[in-house]
Amino acid sequence: MRRFLLKRGANSLDHLVQEEADTPRPGPDDVLIGVRACSLNYRDQMIAMGRYVGGLTTMDIVPLSDGAGEIVAVGDRVKRFRPGDRVAGTFFQNWYDGLPHRDAGPALGAPPAHGMLADYVVLPERNVVPIARSLSFEEAATLPCAGVTAWHALMEGPRPVRAGGRVLILGTGGVSLLAFQVARAAGAEVIVTSSSDAKLERMKALGARHGINYRSQPEWGQEAARLAGPAGISHVIETGGTGTLGQSMHAVGFNGEISLIGVMTEGVTPPPYGLMGKAASLRGIFVGSGAMAERLNAAIDANAIKPIIDRVFPFEETVEAYRYQASSALFGKVVIRL
Repeated sequence: MRRFLLKRGANSLDHLVQEEADTPRPGPDDVLIGVRACSLNYRDQMIAMGRYVGGLTTMDIVPLSDGAGEIVAVGDRVKRFRPGDRVAGTFFQNWYDGLPHRDAGPALGAPPAHGMLADYVVLPERNVVPIARSLSFEEAATLPCAGVTAWHALMEGPRPVRAGGRVLILGTGGVSLLAFQVARAAGAEVIVTSSSDAKLERMKALGARHGINYRSQPEWGQEAARLAGPAGISHVIETGGTGTLGQSMHAVGFNGEISLIGVMTEGVTPPPYGLMGKAASLRGIFVGSGAMAERLNAAIDANAIKPIIDRVFPFEETVEAYRYQASSALFGKVVIRL
């Protein structure tokens, strides 16, 4: 079978190589998945560049947490699945349901857990979920990390987004666009930020209520709060990091919530006192559970949500897919078709 390996100690895409390997066999509690599509996340860029948690990779690793395909074979003790089922892996290997916990990992695609960028992958039965019936393999492959993160942020917190709520979404990458779709399906109004007026126009065409260019309006948090009106912003999808968090604190409304997701910008961490007078909260989000993935898939089928795919690359052009996903042209998800 074909697979890509990110070589031990990788710090650039020069260490991402295609090779041939034996097809793995499932153990008694495992399933063998014929992978049909994978998708890229910002996390995958960080791993390839040696900037992820833990630093440089300590072993040769099959990359990518996100993939979908068809079950080819099952172990003797497998109960939930059979050959032919359409499935995806879960991001975390030890978190099916309940609250986040310290032993949720490992997460696919980083040491010590091989990822999905191979023709065939073996996973334990507990780490596999059925994909949404209405989605293609390419669409389903966009969800295990970015989709579950967006769902967790908006629907699994103490105050899930509701019809009439106002949601502020930073940027137009994978998590942001999936959060936009979840929020719209829930009946919320959405405000989007971007440095590109063209991307903001695309978001308005998709149903965003307002768009803010954060380069021409550096105090975009205050502008978002103004646009939200008296009801205020109930949820902020904070995909930037410390460099944008201060503006997100300006933006969030009374009793609102900032979901801290991203690490893409750097800056001095702002003092949290701006949250106090608004009784607002800051909640850390690190993907989610297998049960969250299943609830997301049910919502996708019920609301006819179609993940926004920017480009699909063939397996042989995986390195080019990485490069495109890291570019400013990105609008949505980048998928690799096997």
